[in-house]
Amino acid sequence: MATTDWQSDLRARGYRLTPQRQLVLEAVDKLEHSTPDDILSEVRRTAGGVNISTVYRTLDLLEELGLVSHAHLGHGAPTYHLADRHHHMHLVCRDCTEVIEADLAVAEPFTATLRETFGFETDIRHFAIFGRCAECARKAAEESSDGTGPAATSQVPTGEGADRHSKTAGRSS
Repeated sequence: MATTDWQSDLRARGYRLTPQRQLVLEAVDKLEHSTPDDILSEVRRTAGGVNISTVYRTLDLLEELGLVSHAHLGHGAPTYHLADRHHHMHLVCRDCTEVIEADLAVAEPFTATLRETFGFETDIRHFAIFGRCAECARKAAEESSDGTGPAATSQVPTGEGADRHSKTAGRSS
């Protein structure tokens, strides 16, 4: 873990790397796409006295400082990940909740159209597209051909520029 980099980044901006900030950063690093509740559970393994408001305040500060970033991957709380990772958008499977990190370049034609048509500059780093992952689409297609389930309505390519993260009970593995 790059705690010395975090310490340098915080000090350069006039902040200290407090134990709470370090624990939150380590939890975000370990869990990747995780909610504040997931982060709190991880932090409490080491520091049982930390509460959810401390986690939210710390995440807000760390995001303001550019150390973490968030995305809305569903109807619940936002999920957080380290901002120094490559910028990406999220493809979220509605069936299995798998999150696929897609390189921003795959959305360039879309963002170019928005820019040309509306003069709108997009920030798609917080963007999530919901649909069905390749595996769930395959299963749905098999069920459909067997007459046992709904037809597959979309397929998500598994090609270059995609990085998969399975979600289980709100946590990436």
